[in-house]
Amino acid sequence: MEARGSLGGEDGPSLTAEAVARLAGGELRGEGSVVVRRVAPLDRATDDALTFLASPGYAPLLATSTAAVVLVSPALAEAPGAPRCRIVVEQPMEALLRVLPSLYPEPARSVGIHATAIIGRGALLGEEISVGAHTVIGPGATLGKRVRIGPNCEIGPGVRVGDDCELLGSVTLYSGTVIGRRVRIQSGARIGADGFGYTPTPEGARRIPHVGRCLLEDDVEIGANTTIDRGSIDDTVIGAGTKIDNLVQIAHNVRIGRLCFLAAQVGIAGSVRIGDGCVLAGQVGIAGHHVIGDHVTLGAQAGVFGNIPSGETWSGYPARPHKESLRASAALFKISGYMRELERLLRRGDA
Repeated sequence: MEARGSLGGEDGPSLTAEAVARLAGGELRGEGSVVVRRVAPLDRATDDALTFLASPGYAPLLATSTAAVVLVSPALAEAPGAPRCRIVVEQPMEALLRVLPSLYPEPARSVGIHATAIIGRGALLGEEISVGAHTVIGPGATLGKRVRIGPNCEIGPGVRVGDDCELLGSVTLYSGTVIGRRVRIQSGARIGADGFGYTPTPEGARRIPHVGRCLLEDDVEIGANTTIDRGSIDDTVIGAGTKIDNLVQIAHNVRIGRLCFLAAQVGIAGSVRIGDGCVLAGQVGIAGHHVIGDHVTLGAQAGVFGNIPSGETWSGYPARPHKESLRASAALFKISGYMRELERLLRRGDA
């Protein structure tokens, strides 16, 4: 490999097909000296690009692709096409993930505290940390080893951040937040703010003080501009390995299990319980105090107003088991057709 920078392309690293095959753990078919400098999809790959083919639906694109090297599954290894090299692997997408760090290496980590950062009294900072410009670390906060914090972040009093975490620019961790190890939080996220809790009084709505914590366990990832509220009297908990997309709202006292995936614009109301291994597609909404079992899948824009047993797939508004939702939608479309026919007959009768 010839490393020439941190970006792919002419000014970045390059790999030979032989090196790609070694990293991918695949069988090389073709000239091993062919060089790739970038990764691209089949329909836009040029003669210096690496691409992949894992699904039969994309096989026609291989026929016209000018890619230099293609990672291909055994079932599609003989698909028509003219790449100079094929590398046969069981899981092309997984193999690509093993190659990407060599073509697109991360920039070298800088260590140190920017001169404009403010460190509160009693804050404990681990070894090899990096703190960006204009970041504020509150009194009594604790940062583990190798933590990286971007510019304009705010770490509240007493917040704890585990080893090897990364906070990009303009992240806020409110007091009462506890972050595990290897957590990554994208720019603009707000973690541990008070939830939307009020009680009516004769004088008007009174805010309920929030004294619970917001806990993010190990290996959690949080997308840009996502908000996660702290608990009111309980804790809000995001389980280990869970990945949360951009623009997600998680209310107070919510508990999400391990290894869940939440897509963009999901909204979860207070005190919801979500089991392990669940998948929530874009714009799913869950009303408060419901329980979602383990390994549940919710289709895009599903509106949940009740409990869901483990292992089920639900969709629609209101959400129901997926096959039932499809039948209901089909029936609705049929009713629409019947109405048009009825209107046509009524018009004939008026004539």
